[in-house]
Amino acid sequence: MGKSKVLVAGGTGYIGRRIVKASLAEGHETYVLQRPEIGLDIDKLQILLSFKKQGAHLIEGSFNDHKSLVDAVKQVDVVICTMSGVHFRSHNILLQLKLVEAIKEAGNVKRFLPSEFGMDPARMGHALEPGRVTFDEKMVVRKAIEEANIPFTYVIANCFAGYFVGNLSQLGRLTPPKDKVYLYGDGNVKVAFTDEEDVATYTIKAIDDPTTLNKTLYIRPPHNILTQSELIQKWETLTGNKLDKISITADDFLASMKGFDLAGQVGVGHFYHIFYEGCLTNFEIGEGSEEASKLYPQVEYTRMDDYMKIYV
Repeated sequence: MGKSKVLVAGGTGYIGRRIVKASLAEGHETYVLQRPEIGLDIDKLQILLSFKKQGAHLIEGSFNDHKSLVDAVKQVDVVICTMSGVHFRSHNILLQLKLVEAIKEAGNVKRFLPSEFGMDPARMGHALEPGRVTFDEKMVVRKAIEEANIPFTYVIANCFAGYFVGNLSQLGRLTPPKDKVYLYGDGNVKVAFTDEEDVATYTIKAIDDPTTLNKTLYIRPPHNILTQSELIQKWETLTGNKLDKISITADDFLASMKGFDLAGQVGVGHFYHIFYEGCLTNFEIGEGSEEASKLYPQVEYTRMDDYMKIYV
């Protein structure tokens, strides 16, 4: 069997463009959905054209045009959706239901990877409002996939380093603090951090692997399971600069939600589950699931010590 043909929907986005790059690098015939809705967004168009230069095929299709989606899907074996599910960018999780309908009608897709790439929504039934909508909507999409008997892999990528490592996991910023750092509780809850390029590499490795068929793939590389305190310590060692640590209790952290807009409140809720509850690491990866770094040991994943160096 040759390598699967891959269609990426959401290919100009944060994780999507990395998945397109990884798909091309692994030698897959790669298609990227070009949606007319981009209008005058020149940045997105230029990303699409750069993919074309690298050998990808641009294929027109709109979520408002069912036939165009069916036609696009019919040309490939694997569909990967990377549409945004975060409130501070755009929140489009349920748009995927239109893609599910197209895949169902086309009938040829060997694997569908919906837009997951964060926490495992199946484990977040207890999540706080208003942030639980992310998990609830992902579960709606999963239900539709499974009811349509579409072969799937759900990729759980945990905390993207770009959003959680360079900033030492500080809410509301992306760069490292200079003088003081806020600790969530005692800062000793284990968190799984992932380099975004590695997420894309593991995702593409999984699409033709029978081991990951109809399973959840967790990306939890052992060297990148760290507490917030360990992350800060690595930064201090790297820079030689000690930071003042200010601990925030769980109650105080949740109370801070009142001062935020909707996107901020969603963020506070998600941070609470990650850094106080330990929702990314407080369970064993069991039946129906696999761990990416164990499945694909040939991938030399980026360790957070190395990831941080660009911020110095």
